[in-house]
Amino acid sequence: MKKIIIAIVLLTPVIASAQLADSSKRLVPVNAANFRDIGGYKTTDGKEVVWGKVYRSAAINKLTDADLLLLDKKGIRTVVDFRGTKEAAAAPDRLSKNTDYTLSPAGSENLPDAAQMVALLKQGGFLGKMYGVDGAKYAGDRFRSLFMKLLTVDKKEAVLYHCTGGRDRTGMATALLLYILKVPQETIEADYVASNIYLAKANKDMFAPLAKMSGLTVEQVENEMVLKPDLLRDFFNELKKQYGSVENFLQQELAIGPKEIAQLRADYTK
Repeated sequence: MKKIIIAIVLLTPVIASAQLADSSKRLVPVNAANFRDIGGYKTTDGKEVVWGKVYRSAAINKLTDADLLLLDKKGIRTVVDFRGTKEAAAAPDRLSKNTDYTLSPAGSENLPDAAQMVALLKQGGFLGKMYGVDGAKYAGDRFRSLFMKLLTVDKKEAVLYHCTGGRDRTGMATALLLYILKVPQETIEADYVASNIYLAKANKDMFAPLAKMSGLTVEQVENEMVLKPDLLRDFFNELKKQYGSVENFLQQELAIGPKEIAQLRADYTK
């Protein structure tokens, strides 16, 4: 795992200042992995993404009563879940009674089981397809609910979105939002690959069994599964390939045109 951390820092040096240095402020201390605020990032027009308005996370099925009180204190009363129907049913979100919950399962209904995952790892390029062709294919239906909530939520409240690991589906959603807010690409990528560090223990627990089942080394499994900036670039490139531009995708699939983009920037940057 130390090798992964070193590789991440080498790939994206800005992580040290954009993510890890403020992790005590960014990470929310609850019983859920990779639960963090996306605020604080500088934009290309001299503004900053506001703190305390948008949160991303891994699964939240094990939140405690104290955790729910903290979420309520932070104004998190809107939750968008990118997991598949069966995936969500197997580990239901732990939510306060007044939470506005939306399941947005597009592209998540047929995720590979352990045996299929082993076969995909042996073939190689699993994540490349997930972010490239499949990422663009499902992005509209998967992320539409999130952006509608961001546009309509009470200004005094906050939004949380998540999947199981809080890294792939959640990572793509975060990248799109930060792109709209005019956060530099290198910062977007830093936020994205930081999940490798925030999920280090979970990854370690996952990689070893997959290596044993597949006959691959742990290092080979890590290389296939670790998040890299190129994966996010594949996602954006596929959107551009299919729609002509990211802005065209936003307009055609998410109903986010210039007016909505201006509203998102007004609401979530200052």
